[in-house]
Amino acid sequence: MNLFNIIKDIETMDPEITDKLNPRRAALKSFGSFGTKVALSSLPFALGSFFNTAKAQSTSTVNDVLNFALTLEYLESEFYIKGVATSGLIPAGAALTALTKIRDDENAHVAFLKSVLGSAAVAKPNFDFTAGGTFNDVFTNYATFLAVAQTFEDTGVRAYKGQAPNLLGNKVVLTAALNIHSVEARHASHLRQMRKASGQAPNIKAWITGANDTGVPQVAASFAGEDNVTQAGVNITTLNGVGGKISTSAATEAFDEPLTKQAVLSIVGPFIK
Repeated sequence: MNLFNIIKDIETMDPEITDKLNPRRAALKSFGSFGTKVALSSLPFALGSFFNTAKAQSTSTVNDVLNFALTLEYLESEFYIKGVATSGLIPAGAALTALTKIRDDENAHVAFLKSVLGSAAVAKPNFDFTAGGTFNDVFTNYATFLAVAQTFEDTGVRAYKGQAPNLLGNKVVLTAALNIHSVEARHASHLRQMRKASGQAPNIKAWITGANDTGVPQVAASFAGEDNVTQAGVNITTLNGVGGKISTSAATEAFDEPLTKQAVLSIVGPFIK
């Protein structure tokens, strides 16, 4: 599933979608405060009432997807809350500022999804961020903390992409989900850059390359399928690029592979009690 194809499908189903959404964005700009000044980019379509105008394909299906997303957002939110609050874990300065911003984004996602789901929202589970002892030093070792954070964000990006087809019948919900997806992608990219800058992963790029480029073997399952070089039935490495055939690395970097709900739960399961 290609993100641009999803957007194209939205426009095909409703050619006026851009015009319809622009007033909503304009309306949100009039809100000077939401909680502690939540950034618009981290809280897509903050008013849950907008969803009342959408034609849902199935309320139960949409709620299932949103509750699945909410569970992941609970996980990320709690992780960053605890990390930022742990004295001495995160270096002061740019690193702490960035991770505090990511924490605030995740908190905003939780609040947003809960406001949309209302009484249908699932309760927050209990978490074990050591994953049963696999990452015992997650809140004492900055390198481990960033590696686990990157795993959560990379998984979140692929999870949202995997659930997008289930929201095609509800254009407003889909648009909001893709908005959150884009924020998660920016988090993943920034965390990768932070790991590279700190020397933890000197060769890592801002995007996924291959089946596991983190340097952390314990999280390899999070990147299953990312070595795929075939899209829409075409082996990308057989195509001509600048200077010759497109490389395997370039072919894998060009697409984030979606994850099924079952695959995501198998990845994050060890972190949930």
